[in-house]
Amino acid sequence: MNGYYDMRCVASQVCALLAGGGYAEKVAVAEGQVLPVPPGISLKDAASFPEVACTVWSTIFMTSRLSKGETLLIHGGSSGIGTFAIQIAKYLGSRVFVTAGSEEKLAFCKSIGADVGINYKTEDFVARVKEETGGQGVDVILDCMGASYYQRNLASLNFDGRLFIIGFQGGVSTELDLRALFGKRLTVQAAGLRSRSPENKAVIVAEVEKNVWPAIAEGKVKPVVYKSFPLSEAAEAHRLMESSQHIGKILLVA
Repeated sequence: MNGYYDMRCVASQVCALLAGGGYAEKVAVAEGQVLPVPPGISLKDAASFPEVACTVWSTIFMTSRLSKGETLLIHGGSSGIGTFAIQIAKYLGSRVFVTAGSEEKLAFCKSIGADVGINYKTEDFVARVKEETGGQGVDVILDCMGASYYQRNLASLNFDGRLFIIGFQGGVSTELDLRALFGKRLTVQAAGLRSRSPENKAVIVAEVEKNVWPAIAEGKVKPVVYKSFPLSEAAEAHRLMESSQHIGKILLVA
């Protein structure tokens, strides 16, 4: 969301992590969830950052603690979250694997920093991950699929690997074999932004401003906006999103 935030009677351009209700011309936002528009970024493009930046930073870095030199697998690499995660993970020194459903999408992911692209329609991502890592597996997985990828995700992790689930596109129920967790000392976690308290969101936003905003200012992380729609065409924007033809973010502009 974009807009103006009055502070000491000075109008400042800002973007914000909303609690919901972003399909509007005006919104009320808690002070702790407001971010300055990054230098060199338009007000409209800045709207593409807060949700994805807070999701990626809170999951991959604050919780799963991806560090320099480690490997990251992102499912849905061409999505808004995926394209952001690729860029910030590369900026911080990780090797990045992505899955996507077309060669066009994989080519784009590689153009913004992904090291290994896996077409999930034609390749077994577990086998490819093992091949690319000398049989070890990756250190962290950011997963939007849920149940349908659960067992394969565990098989793709290295010792002390961390799986973070942020979506359930592949279902919510699956069988769990605890031996897979014990054998490799794996960690499985899940969370969303919407249910977090304003205090917790403020902590995440502060971390994003401190650690992510400099990368944007340096031009190392760029907005990836596929198309913008006026608010009156929200239904058309949803049709495009459901078609899964887009790469990056779809914006509604009030």
